[in-house]
Amino acid sequence: MPDPLIREANLRDSAEIAELCALLWPDGTASSHQAEIEELIEAKMCGGLPFTIFVSSDQEGRLTGFLQVDLRSHADGCNPSHPVGYVEGWYVREEDRRQGIGTAMMRAAEDWARGLGCREMASDTWIDERNSLQAHQALGFEVVDRCIHFRKLL
Repeated sequence: MPDPLIREANLRDSAEIAELCALLWPDGTASSHQAEIEELIEAKMCGGLPFTIFVSSDQEGRLTGFLQVDLRSHADGCNPSHPVGYVEGWYVREEDRRQGIGTAMMRAAEDWARGLGCREMASDTWIDERNSLQAHQALGFEVVDRCIHFRKLL
């Protein structure tokens, strides 16, 4: 099996990334994600800190996955004296999983964060997302906290 093709996203990728985002976050539509993705790709910043999107593609150029990563000043369980690379979104099409694509994108994100002075990577997932939990743990992430957030309308 050939190594996955991983690169930083560009504006031409925005519609395909938006479709993948809608699969990862089904509460939004591809069209609702696309404007935000285009803004992020152009700015390469999120909230004043560096940001990028890595994409994977097959031999025909079709996107098979994406990983959004940015810098945060801190993250739960991480050393607060250093910035942290933070995985904001990570998705590989179901039919393209178990081929090393997610791992390759994560390695690219780690290299990117390391290049910006990070010593740690952090991420999060929903408490019941077993696939995400297993994928993170397989790549060396450790669970540092479990939390359920509450809300009440007044």
